[in-house]
Amino acid sequence: MSDAGHIRSGNPKRALVTGAGSGIGKATALLLAERGNSVAVLGRTESELQKTADEIAGLGAEAILLLADISNASQMQSAFEHITAQWDSLDVVVANAGINGVWAPLEYLEPEEWDQTININLRGTFLTVKYAIPLLKDAGGSVVVTSSELGTRVFSRTGSTAYACTKAAQVALVKQQALELAQYKIRVNVVCPGWIKTEVEDNMKVRRLEVLTTWAEYPKGVIPLTGGVLPDATRVAKLIAFLVSDEADHITGTEVYIDGAESLLL
Repeated sequence: MSDAGHIRSGNPKRALVTGAGSGIGKATALLLAERGNSVAVLGRTESELQKTADEIAGLGAEAILLLADISNASQMQSAFEHITAQWDSLDVVVANAGINGVWAPLEYLEPEEWDQTININLRGTFLTVKYAIPLLKDAGGSVVVTSSELGTRVFSRTGSTAYACTKAAQVALVKQQALELAQYKIRVNVVCPGWIKTEVEDNMKVRRLEVLTTWAEYPKGVIPLTGGVLPDATRVAKLIAFLVSDEADHITGTEVYIDGAESLLL
């Protein structure tokens, strides 16, 4: 394997990927492992995480399985304590875990539903980055946050207010942290995918969208670069792998859209 296959040239590195049981998180974890790096996989569903960890082991790479809810501070503290016990540092953090939550007109969105989306998507990103910083500071490293085109470039998905707010806030968090952490040689970037084949919509709930008198129509299935074909999560994983590599060593505080020009239709 050539040096270009690693996150950085030289020895294999250590990465944490949240939401690694499926979708973009799993694709990223496997790609980083395939390139010779150790990967800690974190999520809430043990059976899914175990499959990912087994596949990483099958690639000949080291895997650490971490069962935690990213919105729960004590669970995340415990997860990072486990990482510290196994490794003395981290090189890469991919803060990917999140939910679509409930999509509804704001007047029909319950406060606890709003809180759930905010807590998992935004608080979860905050906790992931917060507890990772001490492990990244000594040697520097790279953080990539998975945001979305929603809330950052696209605002036509009716009912997605809570989700969109978390995605916009993630971009702000990344830009702020890119400046604060630059002194430690820690790079912080954010990817903004369009429609991707993942399981994130399986737990999505939609309510009362029919009451809206003005519906923002979106041309479903139209992705200019692929002719409408929905890409899979490995497309995003490749972008994340680039951003955490030495080839991207002067990129920080940047959001990168990966949607085949889909969001430019609006």
